[in-house]
Amino acid sequence: MSERANASVIPFKVEDDAEQGAVAENPAQNQGQNLSRNPGERLHMAEAVRMAEAIVFASAEPVSEKQLTSRLPDGINIAAAMAELQQIYARRGVNLVRVGDAWAFRTAGDLAFLMSRDTVQQRKLSRAALEVLAIIAYHQPVTRAEIEDIRGVETSKGTLDTLMETEWVRMRGRRRTPGRPVTYGTTDIFLDHFALEEIRDLPGMEELKGAGLLSGRMPSNFSVPLPPADPDALTDDEDPLTDIDLEELGLLTPRVTED
Repeated sequence: MSERANASVIPFKVEDDAEQGAVAENPAQNQGQNLSRNPGERLHMAEAVRMAEAIVFASAEPVSEKQLTSRLPDGINIAAAMAELQQIYARRGVNLVRVGDAWAFRTAGDLAFLMSRDTVQQRKLSRAALEVLAIIAYHQPVTRAEIEDIRGVETSKGTLDTLMETEWVRMRGRRRTPGRPVTYGTTDIFLDHFALEEIRDLPGMEELKGAGLLSGRMPSNFSVPLPPADPDALTDDEDPLTDIDLEELGLLTPRVTED
């Protein structure tokens, strides 16, 4: 996992005929949008793509498809429009990337070194925090007790607080077990920071071994769990956090009742 670099970008119109041709010649990537439309439909989609470009460019945070749907003309195929815009930026210095169900402009990966002086240096996480973050990412939803069971050592509240301060980890619900322990999961900010489109893009066992992050002496029955397809959906043994829960956890200001 590597830090992404942020860069100031200026939107521009594609003027290169050869590049426009390359985009048009790949209907699979453009979902058939350029070759199957009549001139009026192409103009309508081109204008929607320009509007989407302006919306994403102007936003400081990734823009969700729900937000795009509410701001683009009715009837626009959001997936097709974003695929077209993504293709336009594919060879540029900035790329359009998907972050969960949202979209953002990011510096092209091979040019990240140019932005090194502009990168915000964050406080390094401790080994314990990195271990806890990895467990949450792969095992979510997971409780503190389950984290400790996997690590084999006690996990301090400060470690979880640090991860929530970075906004990479969030409280997501409560387990339907005695004591109703809080469950933890990752956030879209976590995906954005580590340049992941979705949580299932986390490296698997072979990738971890290839990167030298797993010992060759791992037990034969050791396995890396597959993260959930939809990390935001509550599981059958989870309840959503209520206002009372949030007050109890110190995440919501207690309500003042009048005598």
